[in-house]
Amino acid sequence: MPEDAVKPGDSSVLQSKRHATRYQILVQIAERQPAVNQREIADAIGVTAQAVSDYLQGLAKRGYVNKQGRGRYEVTKEGVDWLISHTDELRQFVQHVSKDVIGQVEIETAIATTTIDEGETVSMTMRDGILHAIPGGTGNATAVAVTSATAGQDIGITDFEGIVNYEIGSVTVVSIPQVQNGGSSTADLDQVSKMATSHDRLAVRGVEAIAAAQTAGIDPDICFGSARAVQEAAMKGLTILLLCTPDQLSRHTDKLRNENISYEVIDAGEM
Repeated sequence: MPEDAVKPGDSSVLQSKRHATRYQILVQIAERQPAVNQREIADAIGVTAQAVSDYLQGLAKRGYVNKQGRGRYEVTKEGVDWLISHTDELRQFVQHVSKDVIGQVEIETAIATTTIDEGETVSMTMRDGILHAIPGGTGNATAVAVTSATAGQDIGITDFEGIVNYEIGSVTVVSIPQVQNGGSSTADLDQVSKMATSHDRLAVRGVEAIAAAQTAGIDPDICFGSARAVQEAAMKGLTILLLCTPDQLSRHTDKLRNENISYEVIDAGEM
């Protein structure tokens, strides 16, 4: 058996750069034989002509190619067998990626609105920023359930068609002064509380903003990572009330502008 013949424990073309280069060169020779231009092979696979020459010598030594004369090579039966064995390995890997990896990526998760059976066609809708599945295919966006679920459970869905219709949300920012400028005491907390009830989510950024929410008797939905979280929530169609200190303001509004999300800024002292 040639020293590079495939045997248990051998490096594969997916694990060894040398094996991968041999594989590519053998394929190029098989396509071009018997007249083989080493420069063309080098350009095709992205190595130097000298590297191709060195590999050709090694392939000939291992019995994978026969040299018929200057610039003339042919792949031997042993070389073909080596190619086939590694091609089968690559095919299995591609099948694994297609079925087990990409297939999983294409599966989304939603909340079932009622009992749904695996294989059932469902309509998709956005509720409170979360994708929901409704039995039946009458909606603008449809999919197929890949798991079963009862009302309120998570369900896997795939084979999407159409578009889930929902409007991008908006953000109302209340700028709470920093403590040296009066802090949360300058805000009309009754008004803040009323505004919170008219928005889907409350976010806070800065200690003064947290104090304002606590004094107003309202629990924030978002306390950390608020710039990204507010942006994502609005993109999901939610309306957000953001209590934010001035030094943190631009960090949030920049992200909103980047996604063309509508927002307004209210100074707490002018409420």
